[in-house]
Amino acid sequence: QVQLVESGGGLVQAGGSLRLSCATSGRTFSTYTLGWFRQAPGKEREFVAAISRSGYGTFYENSVKGRFTISRDNAKNTMYLQMDSLKPEDTAVYYCAAGTSVVPTNLPRNYDYWGQGTQVTVSS
Repeated sequence: QVQLVESGGGLVQAGGSLRLSCATSGRTFSTYTLGWFRQAPGKEREFVAAISRSGYGTFYENSVKGRFTISRDNAKNTMYLQMDSLKPEDTAVYYCAAGTSVVPTNLPRNYDYWGQGTQVTVSS
């Protein structure tokens, strides 16, 4: 099992940047495919980005491609989401997730563990 704790959310103006972190308490961090999801009020949870176990393979939801960067440091048991050029539509609660999929996946059902979420608010 792995426990995930997000941090780094906050309020930022449009065009600004934030870096989210997802720290784990387990020792099997490197065995999990990791992902970021977000959920805005009144909307369904949506995929943001995912990263392979090695950290080499990544993919992004189209709306964040080129603006967000997902990375992981397995030695530190931490995953990151660098968010640049933030837009008001990026406002949501961001969740990190871990799953046993061999490859990155954008499907929530393939993630077994979820963090508590961190709020990101982007003002106009």
